[in-house]
Amino acid sequence: MNMTIEHDSAIDGTYDPRADSVVEQHVDRVFSYQELARLDEALTMSSRETGLRFTLYIGDLGTPSRVRAEELHARSGGNPAEGVLIAVSPGQRVVEVVTGAAASRRLPDRACALAVLSMTGSFAGGDLVGGIVNGLRQLSDQAGHPSGHRRH
Repeated sequence: MNMTIEHDSAIDGTYDPRADSVVEQHVDRVFSYQELARLDEALTMSSRETGLRFTLYIGDLGTPSRVRAEELHARSGGNPAEGVLIAVSPGQRVVEVVTGAAASRRLPDRACALAVLSMTGSFAGGDLVGGIVNGLRQLSDQAGHPSGHRRH
């Protein structure tokens, strides 16, 4: 899983949980260690529970935001068909969820729209991290477990 964090174009960093490090010393000015750990845990649990690969991008998406989000999804590594990208651009007040072909069968547009609605409600209350965590939980619940690992 990868989490890319950009803020105000002067701060750009990539967090890779496998490397257990933040590549860019300025990222800690945007998110606290606890916030990064909380986001990492939510991404890890979502991926583990569903078998899909969840990634997160926080930063300016430009215009059109959907095109940039789709480009990020395509470059996010692994098998893009099983990937889910949540792209949040706080400055633009935009959230994009991009799902690969296999992921979209388990996460229909309606489920993604409901997760975005939940996230934006939290964002409006000033809780960026909580909104993302809750959105990931909603998407995980909707996607369920991989077919070979369903609990009965």
